[in-house]
Amino acid sequence: MHRSRLQLDPVDRIIVAQLQAEGRITNVDLATRAGLTAPPCLRRVRALEEAGVIRGYHADLDPTALGYGITVFAMVSLKSQAEDDLRAFEDHVATLPEVRECHMLNGEIDFILKIVAHDLHEFQRFLTRELTAAPNVEHVRTSLTIRASKVLPGVPVDA
Repeated sequence: MHRSRLQLDPVDRIIVAQLQAEGRITNVDLATRAGLTAPPCLRRVRALEEAGVIRGYHADLDPTALGYGITVFAMVSLKSQAEDDLRAFEDHVATLPEVRECHMLNGEIDFILKIVAHDLHEFQRFLTRELTAAPNVEHVRTSLTIRASKVLPGVPVDA
């Protein structure tokens, strides 16, 4: 479903920027930074949540601390691009916890996936059992990341 761009005032932009940078900020601290008192700040946060601007809250986990030493990007081409086939692939990928992101693309490649694994052997097993063996997959090209020089969650918040 396409959402039209919601018009945020400068105070809303401060709120979303602060929450994106520091999701555990208290409402009192957030209100202070936004130039509000706590009750109207909380009302604005709730309204932004209900409007879908704020989709959720999460902890930013270190993959290596949890034993995920490998990140791979997989470019997947399907045999058919019929809507039912595209959705079937997306539904399959949604069941795979190793796939952290799935984006449909235009052009030669149908999907790009961000995949994590504990090690190369585990990734190879995942690739052959879950990805290349999936229905309608024509071919998969993978690239193992060497390092990440920039990883920012969310989106830029215009002032």
